[in-house]
Amino acid sequence: MTWQFSEDRAIYTQIAEQVKLRIIAGIYPVGTRLPSVRELAAEASVNPNTMQRALADLEREGLLYSERTSGRYVTEDCEKIRQIRHGLAQSVAKEFFFRMEQLGYTRPQALKLAEETEEQGNE
Repeated sequence: MTWQFSEDRAIYTQIAEQVKLRIIAGIYPVGTRLPSVRELAAEASVNPNTMQRALADLEREGLLYSERTSGRYVTEDCEKIRQIRHGLAQSVAKEFFFRMEQLGYTRPQALKLAEETEEQGNE
């Protein structure tokens, strides 16, 4: 998964969002050690201080924790990860329905279109 940033928001906020997505998608599994701040910063082509700030935010949120001598780890709280995943999925669904309504679709029409699109993708 490559790091992609836009100019509309602070980079550290986007890093935190992308790390969060990697956690809920299982790319960084529960309880595993993350690469070091320097390794992640080099991978994302950002300043280590920017990466540090993003990871500190995720620690405050409870998704990461630090072991003094061995680095940062993904929380072992599966329920917390499930709740965050569910909340993000709800946000995506709300955004989908909002945009479809802007295009003149009703919710049932939007759902039908989503199902048809999924079926076409499986062909």
